[in-house]
Amino acid sequence: MTRKLFLTALAAVAMLATVASAADTKPKTVIHVITVKWNADAKPAQIEQAIKAAEALPSQYPGIIHVWTKPIKKQIPDGYNHVIVMEFSSEDALKKYADSPAQKKWYEVYMPIREESRTSDITN
Repeated sequence: MTRKLFLTALAAVAMLATVASAADTKPKTVIHVITVKWNADAKPAQIEQAIKAAEALPSQYPGIIHVWTKPIKKQIPDGYNHVIVMEFSSEDALKKYADSPAQKKWYEVYMPIREESRTSDITN
């Protein structure tokens, strides 16, 4: 009887460890997706400058971990031209980014050529 109880307890511990491990794999970062419609008169050099400025954001704002700017596949509304994705370390980092010096610096090159954008924020 003791061996059966031991094996049952061992199985329960293994199952709990698996569940705990699965919970740890859920990232707490926030993915910020920006779908952009550039102004009709935006020049390719201006767009490239805005994209490069977005790519520099992780070095200017510690709450941004990664920035992706090269879409492989896009399913975006007509008239929208580009997708920029930023990964923030947390929801708080995303909130504090608003009106930060880093955002203002990026907006200097981004906003004059952006006609419209839509954003989505995703986390676990």
